[in-house]
Amino acid sequence: MTSPLFQVVKPGLLTSFQDLGRTGYQEFGVVVSGAMDDYALQMANLLVGNDRNEAALEITLMGPTLKVLEDAVISICGGELSPTVNGVKAPMWKSFRVKKGDVIEFGRPVEGARAYIALGGGFDLPEIMGSKSTFLKAKLGGLNGRPIERDAILHGTETGRGIAGRSLHAAEIPRYRKEMVIRVCLGPHLHAFSDSSIQTFLSSIYEVTPQSDRMGYRLKGPRINHQTSADIISEAIPLGGIQVPANGEPIILMADRQTTGGYTRIATVISTDIPLLAQALPGCLLRFVAIPVEEAQQLYRKRAKLLRILEKVARFNH
Repeated sequence: MTSPLFQVVKPGLLTSFQDLGRTGYQEFGVVVSGAMDDYALQMANLLVGNDRNEAALEITLMGPTLKVLEDAVISICGGELSPTVNGVKAPMWKSFRVKKGDVIEFGRPVEGARAYIALGGGFDLPEIMGSKSTFLKAKLGGLNGRPIERDAILHGTETGRGIAGRSLHAAEIPRYRKEMVIRVCLGPHLHAFSDSSIQTFLSSIYEVTPQSDRMGYRLKGPRINHQTSADIISEAIPLGGIQVPANGEPIILMADRQTTGGYTRIATVISTDIPLLAQALPGCLLRFVAIPVEEAQQLYRKRAKLLRILEKVARFNH
């Protein structure tokens, strides 16, 4: 049974529905999309008792104003965008109840760029190719393929479902700083760069430019020179792949990245650092540190184990 739960009073700068993405269709040219910060999305869902892959509202910088139409359980995770309920500071990384007539608002960004609102029971949205994620450029998924709009009514699937009062241990709550150390695995096109260029990449500080979005982050910093050409035969692009086009300025490919690309890649951001990167604002300074693939895999397994444990607890309590 579905029920109207929120009325959009103000939509915010860019607020859309995202889950863990539309996987299995890249060979047909369909991008993955999904949450930029998959850690915050999954934690928000687990706190309210949802499946980790349930769609939530992804909020960018300036959040929406939502009027609550029915009692519900929600959580807000990710960037600290000053959320309030009826003008009172709302908790972060904790599930809590909102009541009919309440107003949820957001203020100035304090730390990070994106926050996620999960709803106990989940939002009522159609699945398209196995995902509820919004891919804005193709007008696909989410709420008619668009960001949420003023006066829209957001429906929930199971009114009143959800577990309030859960919180995440402080040790598992990330901090989003204006200077970040991002771990990468070098390659796959190291042959296209001289040793000095690779050293430039690893020893320099790069700034996230305003020309950054869900598709990719354009960086400004010391030029990375190629041995000969920046071009390669187009091949599949992973999340976090760092392309270096002919101008020598790196581009980190993010959630809405294209499925293939024809520029050399000097490195790939490890999976567990993508959520931190997703919270970087324009002006944020990045420094890259290379680690072995085996270490990246260990870090991924450690995070996956934590999420599985919390998921089991969520199901038991529910």
